[in-house]
Amino acid sequence: MTSLPQAVLFDMDGTLVDTEPYWMRAESELVHAYGGTWTHDDGLSLVGNGLEVSAAVLQARGVDLDIPTVIDRLTDKVTEQLAEAGVPWRPGAQELLRSVREAGIKTALVTMSYRRMAEQIASYIPFDPFDAIVAGDMVEHPKPHPEAYLEAARRLGVDPTRSVAFEDSLGGLAAAVAAGTIAVGVPHLVPLPETGEHTLWPTLEGRSVADVRELAEAKAGAA
Repeated sequence: MTSLPQAVLFDMDGTLVDTEPYWMRAESELVHAYGGTWTHDDGLSLVGNGLEVSAAVLQARGVDLDIPTVIDRLTDKVTEQLAEAGVPWRPGAQELLRSVREAGIKTALVTMSYRRMAEQIASYIPFDPFDAIVAGDMVEHPKPHPEAYLEAARRLGVDPTRSVAFEDSLGGLAAAVAAGTIAVGVPHLVPLPETGEHTLWPTLEGRSVADVRELAEAKAGAA
């Protein structure tokens, strides 16, 4: 049996689950509550950012709260929407995650959302989804810094260069590349460039562990 990949690392918002509209709604409502303006393009500009970075942007738009309170307000609003509407899976994401788990490959959730929200989403998944969760409040440096991916690899006891990471944002993809992973961009709300540093899959729909193994082995062979 092939030893590749050693692990599969999944971003959460926009990659596994379509929660970015929930975040955008939370941001818009908070800015408007303080008399500011917030557009769809403003929301897009925050996709993939660490929550501290996003909170500082909202402060600059007039939200008169400290950064921890801004983060709590946003997270509370998103978790409320999740509780009301359930987990909005991205196409093919749950099927790919299940396929990887059934193959016995280690998995981690690597997200800039805070741990309480990551654990909430993981609890809604109808099978045991992750061996580790690394969230935004568990690391010092947010994406695009590689810390979160390196920490996930450390917790799993794997080599990041022999692990596959899935991301939907520019910052997240940069973090996965900087950590040395076999990085796969799955564009959603923000276009991703075609470069030799990562692979682009238009969607996870129809993908299985066989595709992930084929990619990992091809990258290992080219190294």
